[in-house]
Amino acid sequence: MLEDSSHVAKFGVNFYNFIQRHFPWLHHPYYLLVEGLSLLNKKGVSLGHSYYTGVLKSYRPHLVFSVHDCLNRGYFQEAREILGNSVRCATYCSEFSGGYGYSRNWVEPTVDLYISRTETAKDYAVKKLGLAEEKIAVRGQFLMPRIYREAFTPIERHRFVTERLGLRSDRRIVFLTTGGAGANNHIALLEVLKRYKEKYQAVVVCGRNQKVFLEASKWKEENPDFSCNITGYTNEIHLYMQAADFVVTRGGTTTCAEALHFECPIVFNGFGGVMPQEKLTVKYFMQDNAAVKISKAEDFDSLLGEWCRSTEKFTDLKRRFSKMRFQDDPRDTIRMLVDLAQRAASESDVPPLKVVG
Repeated sequence: MLEDSSHVAKFGVNFYNFIQRHFPWLHHPYYLLVEGLSLLNKKGVSLGHSYYTGVLKSYRPHLVFSVHDCLNRGYFQEAREILGNSVRCATYCSEFSGGYGYSRNWVEPTVDLYISRTETAKDYAVKKLGLAEEKIAVRGQFLMPRIYREAFTPIERHRFVTERLGLRSDRRIVFLTTGGAGANNHIALLEVLKRYKEKYQAVVVCGRNQKVFLEASKWKEENPDFSCNITGYTNEIHLYMQAADFVVTRGGTTTCAEALHFECPIVFNGFGGVMPQEKLTVKYFMQDNAAVKISKAEDFDSLLGEWCRSTEKFTDLKRRFSKMRFQDDPRDTIRMLVDLAQRAASESDVPPLKVVG
């Protein structure tokens, strides 16, 4: 809805991905600039108006559901103007906590249902951004269905590690991952890991960044004594999470939610600074000492050395991390959304929503 609707919005998305890969600190001024959308879209959609209204008139949906901070304000008003009372509007906000980085664009006060990932984030939406509490539901589990279905047994995990990844079953696996755009510091981290090659091996995902994939592949060829698996973009992050002992990643909400679901402790990659939106995720886990943040390769070296000397410290971290795992049923969230759409359909001339499965 952003990239396809407007050249300006497409540039904004591409620029976001560029600075995520190269200059994370630039996200601070970029974030403040994007906050201006709360004024630009105060009463309707400014950028991509024709595209969005065309979609509404073509599909005539009973539910407009947003999972992006820039697709709430203005979008709900436009939907109601075109579809009247036959549409309901809902938001799933994926932020883990509130504060600087929690965009005001998430909260459109006229929303019919606002689903917050955590109680902490809910409190911020209510107390700081003025959202009516009765409109909010807290649901932590909201990942792709296959993530819940494709859970390994111990035997399946062993087979995945040895046969699919080509790694050893008697060494810890470190998962080095990125966002889809490929923001990473893989080579610097691999250089540290090879000093601990008797205890650690790595799975490296490079995202949609061909240059990084080629660099990592070359590094592997030059360091054949270190056991690692290199891949580019993948939609099987949840499988790697189950194989790994811990993951090194930036504070992307989806990746961190998957790590939490599979109880795979997080080492936050803070190289070059932490983006405003990532700060919310980092803060959520760090406040209970349930994660670790590194800002340079030397920090990673110190951490691995500490865990090699005292395995209890890693065990304690994993215990604290696992305690934060969400216990709700993701199907409850789907039912809430379907019910909302069906209530709209009952007041519409459009045939009601059919639920399969």
